[in-house]
Amino acid sequence: MLELKDLAVSYGSITALHDVSLSVGQGDIVTLIGANGAGKSTTLRTISGLLKAQRGSIKYEGKEISNQPAHEIVARGISHVPEGRMIFANLTVHENLLMGAYLRKDRAKFHEEFEFIFGMFPRLKERSKQVAGTLSGGEQQMLAIGRALMSKPRCLMLDEPSLGIAPILVKTIFQKIVEINNSLGITILLVEQNANLALEVSSYGYVLETGRIILHDKSSALRVNERVKNAYLGG
Repeated sequence: MLELKDLAVSYGSITALHDVSLSVGQGDIVTLIGANGAGKSTTLRTISGLLKAQRGSIKYEGKEISNQPAHEIVARGISHVPEGRMIFANLTVHENLLMGAYLRKDRAKFHEEFEFIFGMFPRLKERSKQVAGTLSGGEQQMLAIGRALMSKPRCLMLDEPSLGIAPILVKTIFQKIVEINNSLGITILLVEQNANLALEVSSYGYVLETGRIILHDKSSALRVNERVKNAYLGG
C-alpha cells in the first residue's frame, strides 16, 4: 500500500534520511523504531507532505506522491497523527473532530464516524463540549486519533502515541490502535520509542539509526534479536 524507495531528506546541510526504503502492506501494522533523532518523525512528515524529499520515491497504492501538498495526501487517504498530538487547544473536542473532516463533502455521514469514535473513546463523548486544551495527555491523544479518523483514511500514521501519557492509559491507546486496524481494516504505520509495545502490536518492523534502516524483519523476530534487545528492549 505504501512504499518508500531510496528516500533522502535534508535540513539545510544536515542529511536526516539516507536512502530509506520500506514498505507497508495493505491492512498491516508496521512499526518504525529507533532512538531520538534517528529520523522516525522525519519519515512520517515527508510521507504526509510536510517536508520535501531531496530524492527518492514515495508510492501510495502504486502512485507517486512524493512532494505533493499535504492536503492532497490527506485527500488520497493518508492521515497523520503527529508527535505531540497538535490538537487545536482553543477549540472544543467536537470542533477538533470536525476539523479532521475538513476535506469531506459527505456531511450527512459524519454521525457514523462520531458514533464510532465515541464508542471507541467514551471519554471524548463525555467531554465533547470541553475545550481540548484542558484535557489530559491521554485524552488529547485519543482526540488526535479521533480527529485523524474523521478524514476516513485508509492508511493511518501514528507518531509516538505513548509520549507524555500516564502508563495506565498507554496500554488502552495501543489496544485501540489494534482495534482500529482490526475493525476498520485501516493500514497503520507506527512510530514509537516504546519498542516493546510497538513490536507487540505490529506484524513487521524497521529499525532506524541516524537516518538509515539498519535492520528489518517480522516483529516477532525483532523482539528476540540480540541487537534490538540490547539497544531498544532493555536487554
